[in-house]
Amino acid sequence: MPVSLVILAAGQGTRMNSERPKVLHHIAAAPMLHHAMQAGQALSPDRVVVVAGHGAEAVRKAALAFDDNCEVVVQAEQLGTGHAVAQAAPLLAGAAGDTVVLYGDTPFIRAETLEAMLLARARHAVVVLGFEARDPGRYGRLIAEGDALQRIVEYKDATDEERAITLCNSGVICADSATLFDLVAALGNDNAAGEYYLTDIVELARARGLSAGVVTCPEAETMGINTRAQLAEAEAAFQSRARAEALENGVTLTAPDTVFFALDTHIGRDAIIGANVVFGPGVTIESEAEILSFCHLTGCHVSRGASVGPFARLRPGAELAEDVHVGNFVEIKNAILDEGVKVGHLTYLGDADVGEFTNIGAGTVTCNYDGVNKHRTRIGKRAFIGSDTMLVAPVSVGDGAMTGSGSVITQDVPGDAVALGRAKQVNKPGLAPKLFDMYKEIKAKRQKGA
Repeated sequence: MPVSLVILAAGQGTRMNSERPKVLHHIAAAPMLHHAMQAGQALSPDRVVVVAGHGAEAVRKAALAFDDNCEVVVQAEQLGTGHAVAQAAPLLAGAAGDTVVLYGDTPFIRAETLEAMLLARARHAVVVLGFEARDPGRYGRLIAEGDALQRIVEYKDATDEERAITLCNSGVICADSATLFDLVAALGNDNAAGEYYLTDIVELARARGLSAGVVTCPEAETMGINTRAQLAEAEAAFQSRARAEALENGVTLTAPDTVFFALDTHIGRDAIIGANVVFGPGVTIESEAEILSFCHLTGCHVSRGASVGPFARLRPGAELAEDVHVGNFVEIKNAILDEGVKVGHLTYLGDADVGEFTNIGAGTVTCNYDGVNKHRTRIGKRAFIGSDTMLVAPVSVGDGAMTGSGSVITQDVPGDAVALGRAKQVNKPGLAPKLFDMYKEIKAKRQKGA
C-alpha cells in the first residue's frame, strides 16, 4: 500500500533560546529535520509533506535540500498538533494508503518501529507509538488494554491516577489517509490549553466504532529535543550508536569515543579511523582506506587503499582515487587526485586535477582565486611538483614535467619540461655582520627611548 508522511516542523523551540527554528538545530552535522525525514524514507513514501511555521522559509529550504520532491505547507498559527496535521490535508486529499505523522524534533525513530506500526494497521484503524517512560513527567498517557488503545490523556488534563501510568505517547501516529484527515477535521479544542490535539483522534475513532492500537518502542527512540542540554544528549546518543554500528560493520576505530560521525557518513569494511577524526556531511570512505588522527573531512570521497593525515582537511569536492596519500597539514578542496598521487605535507590543492602517480612537494599551493572568480589547475601524470611551488591558475603542467622548488608558475608547462619561475639569487659578501650591527643599534635606541 502507498504511504504518505506528514512531518511536523512548525515549532519555535523557545527553550532553545535561539532565533533558529528548533528543527534546524544540528545533530551529527545535519538538521534534526533531516533525521526525521531519513527515518520516514525507510518506508519508501509516495508523498512527504513538511508542516513549517516559525522560520518557514529556512525550514522549506532545509526540507528540499534533503528531498527535493517533498512538499512544504505553512502553519501560520500554532494551534496544536491536530491543527498542524490539518494543514497537510489539502495536499494529501485523495491519497491512497496510510499516512504516518512524524515530528521534526524527534530524530531517532527507527525504520523497524515504523514498519511495525504499518503492520499493526491490519488490526487497527489508528495506530499510536508508545513507550514505557522511566520518568513519565509531562508526557501524554496511553490508556490501553493489551495492544488495544482506549484513549490518550494529555498531562494537563490527566487525573492523578492517570498520571501514575508509565505508558506514554510519542505523538507518532499511523492511520488510513482518508480516515486520518476525516478525524482531524472533527477535532475540537475544549481542553486546558485550548489547542487541537492530534491525540484526540483516538477517542473520536473509537466513538465511530473504529479500533485503535498501540505499538511500543524503547524510550530512547522517542527522545524529543527541546533544550540545548537535550540537544547535547541527542548528539551523544547518536555518536554512541554510530560508533557501535561502525565497529559492528568491520571498521577499526582506534579511539572510538573521539571519532564523530555525520548523519550520512559511509565507511567501508576494514577501513581504519584514527583518534580525533571528525566527519562532516557527505563523506564516503571505501574499504581499506585509512584516516589518521586529527583529520576533518566534509563532502569528500576516499577510495580503497588511500591514506589521509594526520592533521589533514578534506573539503567538499575532494576526490581521492586508490592508493592516494595525503599527509599532515594538507588541505584538499574541489580537487581530483588520481591513483597513487602523493601530497606529503603543508600543501593546499583547490580546484585542481592531478594525474596518477604525481608527487606534490611540501608547501605547494594552487592559487585558484583571483578575488572574484575561481580557476582550475591541471597537473598531468607522473609529474613532480617541487616544494614551495605556487601554481597560479588557470595553468596546466604536462605529463612527466617538473617544477623547481620555490617557483611561481604562471604559464603552462609542456610535458617532460622543467619549469623554473624564481628570481635570480644575489650574494653580498661580508654584508651580514654589518646588517646585524645596524639592527642591534636600532634596537638599543628603541629600548633606551622606551
